[in-house]
Amino acid sequence: MKIGILQTGHFPDELQAELGDYEDMFRALLGDHGFDFAVYNVVDQQFPASALAADGWLITGSKHGAYEDHPWIAPLEELIREIAAAGRPLVGVCFGHQIIAQALGGKVEKFAGGWAVGRQSYDFGGVEMAFNAWHQDQVTERPEGARVLASNDFCENAALLYGDQILTIQPHPEFGAAVIGGLINTRGKGVVPQDLLDRAVDDIHLPTASQTFADQIADFFKRERA
Repeated sequence: MKIGILQTGHFPDELQAELGDYEDMFRALLGDHGFDFAVYNVVDQQFPASALAADGWLITGSKHGAYEDHPWIAPLEELIREIAAAGRPLVGVCFGHQIIAQALGGKVEKFAGGWAVGRQSYDFGGVEMAFNAWHQDQVTERPEGARVLASNDFCENAALLYGDQILTIQPHPEFGAAVIGGLINTRGKGVVPQDLLDRAVDDIHLPTASQTFADQIADFFKRERA
């Protein structure tokens, strides 16, 4: 099964030699499931020929805001709608979660409550799962037909499901402790409140449900659909 990774940002240059780019993190996260991957750097205006260029699609995180005026945002939104119309499975993470919601009629904003950084716990229908997060923007209005899969007191729309075709999540199952540590040192200081950074450092080696959710993503891609 061919998964098209729509890369909407690049990991900090000073961290890529050690940790790779977003595409590398998703290859590692899903590497045990037999997928073939094709990467399209949409942030650099590299788009697939059509929604049919892959069997399933994944949209990565980004330092950019879904509501910002970049030349690749509108074409990406159009591609999202084409993927939805074509019936191909689509997964979005962090920025991917947000841009999918925006493209399908929802609203994304810089959240007045501030940042979520480091390990966060979410309620998945009575099951608690923890993931690493790094965001200030949130989906504040869901598109019609989107169902909440997970939330917490800070992030109401932490994971959304659109029928059986689109699955999105606000935190980063692909982020491990080294990634969070790197971001704290390169993008956190002077931007994110220090108490949040300190808490993220304290929790940095606590376990997360990343592998569990990776298996869920893989099952979602492979699911038989009408």
